[in-house]
This record gives sequence, structure tokens and C-alpha cells, in this order.
Amino acid sequence: MRRTVLHEVHRTLGARLVPFAGFEMPLVYTGIREEHQAVREAAGLFDLGHMGRLVLRGRDRIQLLDWVATNRYQGLEPGHAHYALLCQPDGGVIDDIIAYVLPEECLVVVNAANHQTVLAWIEQQRMARGLQAELLDRSEQLAMLALQGPRALAILGGLTGLDLAAIPYYGIAEGELAGVRMLLARTGYTGEDGFELYLPAEHAVRIWQVLLEQGRPCGLLPCGLGARDTLRLEAAMPLYGHELSRQINPYEAGLGFAVRLDKEAFVGREALARIKEQGPRRRLACITCEGRRIPRQDHPVLAGGRRVGTVTSGTFSPTLERPICMALLEPACAVPGTEVAIEVRGQLLPGRVGKRPFYKRERTP
Repeated sequence: MRRTVLHEVHRTLGARLVPFAGFEMPLVYTGIREEHQAVREAAGLFDLGHMGRLVLRGRDRIQLLDWVATNRYQGLEPGHAHYALLCQPDGGVIDDIIAYVLPEECLVVVNAANHQTVLAWIEQQRMARGLQAELLDRSEQLAMLALQGPRALAILGGLTGLDLAAIPYYGIAEGELAGVRMLLARTGYTGEDGFELYLPAEHAVRIWQVLLEQGRPCGLLPCGLGARDTLRLEAAMPLYGHELSRQINPYEAGLGFAVRLDKEAFVGREALARIKEQGPRRRLACITCEGRRIPRQDHPVLAGGRRVGTVTSGTFSPTLERPICMALLEPACAVPGTEVAIEVRGQLLPGRVGKRPFYKRERTP
């Protein structure tokens, strides 16, 4: 079981540690609900050291990124990022990524469970295309933290001379924070405003402690994977292995915005063009449920007495105070307002398809 550079810090804080994607990670510190509400109302601090941090360098780095990813990076100005999918030739998803374009390189963040798979996949594609690019794994050298919530900007602003307010959503800037040179990206996985910090691993413990101290008067709490999951689910953000997989394509997952069929050829383009033209066989839907039982992955979804889909993720929403889930449904049943039932341990849980996402904050310009 691997550990991040903050492992001893988590133990000192009394975190409950659990296996996740080959790492021993904090699930919860004080309580999932408390940590969840801290992010919605104030701020939460997350250790994301389990995720993969890859760097692309060289003349053809953008060309390589455009070939392996569904979104368009050619023409994207340095200091900006795009969300994208890495797809198989048949359109199934290998992983979802965020790739940041920097002046001399690209930083690609991948899921922990797919880290080595993505490394091998991109390198295979680079060699097959004969592109002049270098792929580097910087996961050990770069720590990754996330400070998320409506007070994140104020907390970080007291520690840096950077004009954080000028960084747009899906923007990234380099600067000094608490005496450490790092990258600060205005991205996240909670549905709130916030930042992800990429810094030399040897400074991670001190910066974590500085952030907790700076944020304590604002209500900042350290947060684990439990709150990270409830937050992302309320925001209807996909999790690989649930809403995304090699058997699920971007259009089924409602991620067509990240597929640029108008760019030059990329892996999976032909299959994805056919799927878009014909329409996906399934669509991801948000379902709000009655009662207290929680729908979980693989639970059947029924409508009109027959099975019409399968739950991909479910939880009890601390914000809505009711069970929620995402599910892949027959397109006709994925329409908001559709009444459904979810089979949970032999009992039917009433639910209704709603608009995506369950929770949406007001976007910061």
C-alpha cells in the first residue's frame, strides 16, 4: 500500500485511513457531513497525492495531447486548461483528465487507478506517431493539494502576492505562496470555487500546516475521500469506474462538451462521431430519491415495472437531505420528471429524474 507525503500528518490528525487505488488515504477526519458542509459553507483542504501528475515536453507536446485526448488543446493559451477524455478506438473511456497548458510544457492530471495505464497508453501513442515529445511522471516530485470552498480565495490570498481573483475558472498560474514556488490552478472536484496546488513534495507538510492555520478562523477543515465523494456526486461530476469506464462512452456520460469532433483526427474520433449521429444507447441521469435508503452502484433502476437502467453512484446528500444517485438509463427514461424506482436490497425506492447537477453554485467570473 502506497502512502502520500502527508501520511503521517493524516495519522496525527486522527484520520480514518482506508485503501484507495493502491494508496492508504484518509476517508474521514471528524465526520463526512461536517467536512462536506465546511466545503459548501467555508473551505476544505484535501490531499490529492494519490492522483497522477504527468508532464509533456517537447516540440510536439500539444500535437500529442490533441491526438490522445478528445478536447482541443491547439490554440489554448498558456495558463489555461481543458477537461478531456482519453478514449479507445471504439469510444470507450480509458480515463478522464485535466490538462494544463504552460509556457514550456503541459501538466496532465490523471486518476490514481489509471495512472500506469495512462502512462503506457500515451507513450505507446507517442511512439506510434513518431512525435517529438517527452512524457515524464512527476507524481513523486510534485505534491497535490486542493483548497475548495467559498472562502478558499480569501484564505490563499493572505499567503501569496499572486492576484488569485484574476485566475479564471480552469486557469493556472505560477507564483510563490508562503515562501514556496508552485502552480495554483482554479479547478476542483467539489462543485465549489477553489484551487488545486502543485508544489515540490518536500514542502507539502509545511504548506498543509500553514493552510490549516491560515484557514482555521474561516472554518477550514481537513477533508477526506468520504466528503470528496458526496461533494462530487451533488455536483454530478463523474468518477472513473462508476460514470466512466471502457464500456461507457463520453456521450452516454453526458460529456459531449469535452469531445471536439471538429478537430483533426484523434483516437476514437470515428466511433464517437457515429455515436453522436445515431444517439447514445444510454444516458446518465440524476435521480433524487425518497426515504433514507441509499442506492449504490449496480442497483437496478425500474420504470413502468421493467428495468431501464443501472445506478452508477449513490449517496445521502447532506445538502439536499435525501438520497441521490446517478444512473445510466434508456434515453427515454433519462428525461427530467420521469418517475422511477430503484431496487435496494429487495425493496423499491421511489425516485424522480431531475436536472443535472443536483447542486450548482453561482460561478465566479
